[in-house]
Amino acid sequence: MTDTISELLGAARDRALPVVTGVPDDRLTAPTPCAEYDVRDLLNHLFHVVIGFRAIAGREEADFSSTPDRMAVLGDGWRDRFAEETALLVTAWAVPGADEGVAGSMNLPARTLGAMVLLDLTVHAWDLARATDRAFAPDENAAQVLAALVDEMGPTARAMKVFGEPVPVPAGTSDLGRLLAATGRDPRWSPRVTGPR
Repeated sequence: MTDTISELLGAARDRALPVVTGVPDDRLTAPTPCAEYDVRDLLNHLFHVVIGFRAIAGREEADFSSTPDRMAVLGDGWRDRFAEETALLVTAWAVPGADEGVAGSMNLPARTLGAMVLLDLTVHAWDLARATDRAFAPDENAAQVLAALVDEMGPTARAMKVFGEPVPVPAGTSDLGRLLAATGRDPRWSPRVTGPR
């Protein structure tokens, strides 16, 4: 994969932005594939991730111990603010050297950290699209990076309860479906279906 993290993030942002900013107000309390989050909670989480990983790109500290309620602070302006914050994220990772060396309190390779926010921007866009009954097609160039990240980080992420246990999927499942399943999501999830499938 020759794309830089900033290029991958830029493409992911372009795919995620219409999904995120198109969330209707009357769906903010709808359930999502992330059982612990409704739509509003997931938007707050995604804001927090975007802002935190922008700081990491600039070799600043990011606090992930709690999630501020940015939706309450921003009110009706949250959609414009999300567009601004994701643009700043892409710009931060485009600075020469941002994806080199080790960064953040997690003491991980900067490129791995960039791939982590790429994963969140991709998977949570799918979560929000599903929760609000809309289509989402991720950037295909990110698939290789994300698959490698999930393979590398999966056991640790599951131990930390960041990922759920992998979900079995049938042969012929798409690359996106396999990625979602590896993070503990059921690619067939729907807000209209509850209980076992």
